[in-house]
Amino acid sequence: MEEVRVKLDVVVPSYNRSALLEKTLTSLVEASVPDGMEVTLYVVDNNSTDGTREVVEAFASQSSLPVRYWLETRQSSSYARNTGIQAGSGELIGFIDDDEQVCSGWYQAVLKEFRDEAVFFIGGPYYAEAGVRLPAWLPPSYRAATGIQDAKPRAVFGAGHAGNLNSGNAVLRRSVFEAIGLYSEKLGRSGKGLLSEEDADLYRRIQEAGFRGIFVPELVIYHHVPAERLTKRYHRRWCFWRGVSLGVVDRERREQTAYRLGVPQYRLGRALRALAGVPGALLRGRTAAAFDQELSLWDLAGFLYGKHAVRIDRYYK
Repeated sequence: MEEVRVKLDVVVPSYNRSALLEKTLTSLVEASVPDGMEVTLYVVDNNSTDGTREVVEAFASQSSLPVRYWLETRQSSSYARNTGIQAGSGELIGFIDDDEQVCSGWYQAVLKEFRDEAVFFIGGPYYAEAGVRLPAWLPPSYRAATGIQDAKPRAVFGAGHAGNLNSGNAVLRRSVFEAIGLYSEKLGRSGKGLLSEEDADLYRRIQEAGFRGIFVPELVIYHHVPAERLTKRYHRRWCFWRGVSLGVVDRERREQTAYRLGVPQYRLGRALRALAGVPGALLRGRTAAAFDQELSLWDLAGFLYGKHAVRIDRYYK
């Protein structure tokens, strides 16, 4: 066996999903760890009340990989991820959510990419778990709300790949966090709200620092999609809170785009075009195009609330 050259910490934040978490951990243990890599799993219990600790400790007692349990009582995905980052010491840090399962070649894809010292971060696609069918009314532009990301070709982030770096399937060098800081603790889901955009905030700082990253099609995870996420009600709420998050970010850092009435012009334009559809397709909302228009209104409403009214201390303490 080759001498260990790379240490990978895999951070798994978890909140009241003990049954799904066990499947996540099983996939991480059963995936093939290549020679030249040492893996430690860090499960960060984000103040769960469902016996998560007992599940993790029982799993750790029989796992072929080291499994470390950490408790983070401050509620939010950002707090949990930051705790996991600081708990370990590996030069690589991977992030997987507690409702996902990695493919068998996940570790092999990680080792292959980071043999190139010019690569500082990687991300990969999110596939739905077997049996999930997306509703016909769901607009392609809003599939992120389900936690699914279509397969795309291999590309450099920010060049051939225009998308975001999503923390449910990402690996970064520890040196990236040492250079730009941790996840913003003003953003990220908590038990009191769906504030998000912590991934986008981190990715922006990564890009500004000039770190090179690769979207890797082989870095596959399978995402659990609960029935709740396949409803219009959920998508309305998700869009509103994403808008709130963007509004919060906009307080401190405006986008590099034209503004009108204190709102990015493209966002205002989408909402105005949607309003022009009333009372026709927008009210019926039976097609993906019509629902896309409606969701743009929820986006704008959330943005305005986040920029002018929301109190962050209500969600993070």
